[in-house]
Amino acid sequence: MSGYDVVVAGGGHNGLVAAAYLARAGRKVLVLERLGHAGGLAISTRAFPGVDVRLSRYSYLVSLLPTKIAQDLGLGLELRRRRYASYTPKGRTGLLVDNGDATRTAASFREVTGAETDHQAWQDFYDLVGRVARALAPTLLEPLRPARDIERLVGPEAWRDLFRRPIGEVVDERFGDDTVRGVVLTDALIGTFADPATDLLANRCFLYHVIGDGTGEWNVPVGGMGAVSGAIEAAARRAGAEIVTGAEIVGIAPSGEVTFRTSGRPGAGEHTVTGGHVLANLPPAVLDRLLGRPATAPEGAQLKVNMVLSRLPRLKDPAVDPRAAFSGTFHINEGRDQLARAYEQAARGLIPDLPPAEVYCHSLTDPSILGPDLRGRAETMTLFGLHMPARLFRADPERARAEALRATFASIDQVLAEPLEDCVLRAPDGTPCVEAKTPVDLETEAGLPGGHIFHRDLAWPYADEGGWGVETEHERILLCGAGARRGGGVSGIPGHNAAMALLSRSRRP
Repeated sequence: MSGYDVVVAGGGHNGLVAAAYLARAGRKVLVLERLGHAGGLAISTRAFPGVDVRLSRYSYLVSLLPTKIAQDLGLGLELRRRRYASYTPKGRTGLLVDNGDATRTAASFREVTGAETDHQAWQDFYDLVGRVARALAPTLLEPLRPARDIERLVGPEAWRDLFRRPIGEVVDERFGDDTVRGVVLTDALIGTFADPATDLLANRCFLYHVIGDGTGEWNVPVGGMGAVSGAIEAAARRAGAEIVTGAEIVGIAPSGEVTFRTSGRPGAGEHTVTGGHVLANLPPAVLDRLLGRPATAPEGAQLKVNMVLSRLPRLKDPAVDPRAAFSGTFHINEGRDQLARAYEQAARGLIPDLPPAEVYCHSLTDPSILGPDLRGRAETMTLFGLHMPARLFRADPERARAEALRATFASIDQVLAEPLEDCVLRAPDGTPCVEAKTPVDLETEAGLPGGHIFHRDLAWPYADEGGWGVETEHERILLCGAGARRGGGVSGIPGHNAAMALLSRSRRP
C-alpha cells in the first residue's frame, strides 16, 4: 500500500457510498473496515445455528436512502412498500392504518377513538408532514441552508409545530385519543431518550423518521439489509475503490496519516497509509479517541430483539388478520401516557415495568430471507424497544438484558391473545430463536459508543454557518458517517455529502 487520494475510515454503508462516488470521480480510494465484512451494521446474518434465515440483525428498514443515490450508483435495489402502515392494539380491538383502504382506516379510527375528529386530525397532520418531507428531502443532498431558508421552505405552520414547539405538546393539542397520540410520538423516540413534551431532540428524531426520500415511507429491502450494503459495496468496487476488511484503525493524524492493524493474514501487523483526505465513517467519539483527544460518549436508548417464529401469534381482535397487523409496524404499549411512564422510570434508572416497543415481520413482505425449507413454515419478527438507555445495562449487562427481555415479552403478551413464547421457533439444538441487543451490546460488539445507533444525538438538518455538515476542525479530515449533520439511519446521505464536499474543494478556482 502507498499513498491514496482518500482513505475512508470505516466500511459501513456510508463509507462505501463515499468511496463509490469518489472512485467514480477518478480518486484513488482505500476503505479500511475493522470487521471481517463491509457494510457495518447494515448487514444480514444467520443469527441462529442451523436455522436458514438471513436476519437484518441491527438496522432493518429503509426510508432515508434517497432515490438519487441509488440511481447515481446503479444499485438496482428492490424496496417494497408495506400495504399496512401500522396496527396498535387497544383492549379487544386495535387501530389499523391501511395504506390501501382509506375507508377501512377511517372505520378503525372510529372504533378505537369513538369519534371522527382524530381521523381528520391525523389526515391534516400527515398532510402537513408530507409537505415538509417533499420540501426538505432534496435539501439533504445539498450544502446546508440557513434556518431562515428552511422556515420559508416549509412554511410558518410546519416551522412552528415541527421545529420550534415540543412535538409532545403539538400532538397533545392536535389529537384527543391517547393511543393515536402515542402512534405519532413513537417516530420521535426511535433510538432517542427524550421527553417529547419538553425536549426538541424528539422533534429532530421525528423529522428524520418522516421525511425520507420525500415520502417518509419505511420500505422493506428485498433480500434483507445485507442486500443494501452489498449493492453499495459492489458499486464501490466496480468504481475501483480498494476495500480492506479486518483492518482495525488505531490512529488518525490531522496530516492524513491513518494507522491500522491487521491479524491472521500474510503481512499482518501495524501499517500506516497516507491520504490526501481522510473520511471518518466513525462515531465522533471514536474519531476523537483516534486523534488522541478526550472523547465524550453519547447514550443510546433501545433494545433490539431478533426472532424467528414458527407461526404468527393470535390477536385479541379476530376481525384483523395477523398477517396484516404484523406486516406493518405493530405498536406495543405505546400510548402517550405509557410512553411517559416508561420514560420516567428509565430516567430513574429502572427498566420500565411495561416497556413500549414495536415489531414487524420482514418475511411477510419479503419471504426471500427465509431458506426454502422454512418458507410457509416460519416468519421473522424484529422488535425495537424504546426508553432502554445504556445506563440501565452498565452495572450488570447480562442480568439487565435478561430482565429487559422478560419485561418486553410480558409487555407484548399483554396485547396478544396468547404468549409470544409459544410461537417462537426452536433451533435444532432446542434453543429458542431469540436474540436481544442492548446499547451496551452494541458498544461492545459493534464499537458504537454508548450503543448510540445514530452515533450521537441527531442535529437539525440546517445550519447558519453553511458547509456540508461533514467538516471538522482539521482541513483534511471529514465526517462521512451517521454522526455528521443530516446523518443517522441507513441513508448514504453523509457519505454522499462528504464526497461532494471533497469534490467541490477540488473544483474551486
